[in-house]
Amino acid sequence: MVTHEEILKIAKLAKLSVSADELVALTKDMSEIIGFADTINAVSSADSDFDSVNNLSNVFREDVVVPSYDREEILKNAESQDDGYFLVKKRA
Repeated sequence: MVTHEEILKIAKLAKLSVSADELVALTKDMSEIIGFADTINAVSSADSDFDSVNNLSNVFREDVVVPSYDREEILKNAESQDDGYFLVKKRA
């Protein structure tokens, strides 16, 4: 599928040097990658319902409003605060 010449052209464009041993392995690997991509492209998603592959309708929990901590209680041990917010030192 992929030729040695194509790999050498890609290597030249990427400014990579490829040895003869690497050329054989790269050609084989690139052919396998392109073959895998062709396999994925050949699958028709219209026939399958991927949304419910695990038969789950909604895996998220419902939002529930619960009381929070009191602001003054949270800030009582703060080193410095202003108008209900923590003050922190600016880091350069």
